[in-house]
Amino acid sequence: MTQNFTVNGRAYNIDVEDDMPLLWILRDDLKVHGPKYGCGIGLCGACTVHMNGRAVRSCQMRASDIDGAHILTIESALQKSADLPKEILAVQNAWIEHQVAQCGYCQSGQIMTAAAFLATTPAPNDEDIDDAMSANLCRCGTYPRIREAIKTAAKTLGATD
Repeated sequence: MTQNFTVNGRAYNIDVEDDMPLLWILRDDLKVHGPKYGCGIGLCGACTVHMNGRAVRSCQMRASDIDGAHILTIESALQKSADLPKEILAVQNAWIEHQVAQCGYCQSGQIMTAAAFLATTPAPNDEDIDDAMSANLCRCGTYPRIREAIKTAAKTLGATD
């Protein structure tokens, strides 16, 4: 079935099977490699993207779910997409400041989840952050740095303590 959608501000019209995961459409058909394959069952968060402003697991979204959707990946910041939420850039900068990444495999999903979280929770406390990020796994265990980076991004975005 033909699906019409945008990725990082660019329109696409592709013909794929209805049950094909968005992750494979992004990686195999569109050559967008920021979302990573981690578990394939929506538990690790490495494949997280924004769809219509919401963080979703791209391995769990099917082609039949994306017709008309606006999808943003971590690459949206590099492409300076017109619809780039300010939270993505703030989180990326905080990630660098706090040297969050070690191996980096989970980071695109972590950043996309954190950005969507900050869009709805501008002044989070530690418990809010831990709850929001608990479904994103980091094998390197950089959770304390992730928490600090999210706090820094929140401050950058204008939140007060």
